[in-house]
Amino acid sequence: MLLAHARGHVLFIAGAGVSKPAGLPDFRELVVDVYAKLDTGVHAVVTGSKDDEPGDLSGLTSQQIAEVKRFKRRDYDVVLGMLERRIDDKPSGTSRVRATVTEVLRAAGTKPAPIHKALMRLADRGGASAIVTTNFDLLLQSGVSGKAKLQTYSLGGIPRPGRGGEFAGILHIHGALDRNSRRTSDLVFTDQDFGEFYMRRRTVPDFIYDAARLFHLVLIGYSADDPPMRYLLNAIAADGVRFDDLKERFTFVGVETPDPVLVEDWKGRGITPIAYDSKGHHQSLLKLLERWAELSAVNGRPGKIEAEVKRIVKTPRNAADESDRDLFDHLVRRGNTSERVRISSLASKAGADTGWLDAIAEIASERESEASA
Repeated sequence: MLLAHARGHVLFIAGAGVSKPAGLPDFRELVVDVYAKLDTGVHAVVTGSKDDEPGDLSGLTSQQIAEVKRFKRRDYDVVLGMLERRIDDKPSGTSRVRATVTEVLRAAGTKPAPIHKALMRLADRGGASAIVTTNFDLLLQSGVSGKAKLQTYSLGGIPRPGRGGEFAGILHIHGALDRNSRRTSDLVFTDQDFGEFYMRRRTVPDFIYDAARLFHLVLIGYSADDPPMRYLLNAIAADGVRFDDLKERFTFVGVETPDPVLVEDWKGRGITPIAYDSKGHHQSLLKLLERWAELSAVNGRPGKIEAEVKRIVKTPRNAADESDRDLFDHLVRRGNTSERVRISSLASKAGADTGWLDAIAEIASERESEASA
């Protein structure tokens, strides 16, 4: 994945977990906040009992009880669809449920978190930046450094995936809040919405399929049972069965202790999981992404990269940590001939032993063999 990123062949897909550090709710919290404003009876039940408990359902109608049961099964898209049909009768862009969802989101965090900034640096393919999100907020836009501006696209207006510079921008495949708070926005969050854009129009699945043929998709900020993730996984899995040219997909998975079952669950869905320690509000993930951005081949910090090379080669290669050997080899492998010469010079001046220099020669030989094959 690191080498693919260095070559501009990675596309990130950001979920609700990316915006939680900035104060935005995840899907569950969004549903709870909506009920707090529209149905205090159901709100009292879902906040006053655990998901494996029925709760006190006395005083609720059959419709409300059905919504509570769906909530406890984590079918949050279905819950919002049921609520909208119950209190608004006919779903529309001006329904009370949609107005409340928008109100909740606009009242949440408005400043990007460090993870937004790290992702926007990593989204740069060199001359063009593109990142996909299922979030409605505009925090990724605020995470762009300097004076650079990226176009925002949503739903049917998203450009077709391609390797060229025209495929760029922040792509909201489930819709985005309008910058003008007086305007309503088309947002995908109910079961009917997902049915419309995933099955009837196929807007999202067709986009995902095209993107998965060109890029390694890297999912970040999702859990396996998020409703948006279920739909995305179904779209990817369906195409993975029918076509053999899809690139490997990855997801960052936060765990507090090793969880081989969770790992296999992701693998069974056609996604390669990258587990990290989720303690401390996922700080290890943030540090990983920031370090990745610093060492990026596209817009990383040259001084930082040089410092890493000098640090690594101070230790003989056969005594170095595996992680340092892997990083050194990656820095060499991703570079062109002139970059490999530069790294060789840096390593030599830093007193590198022959093991490091031999590694550079071996990697150069690999590249020559690939080019002639």
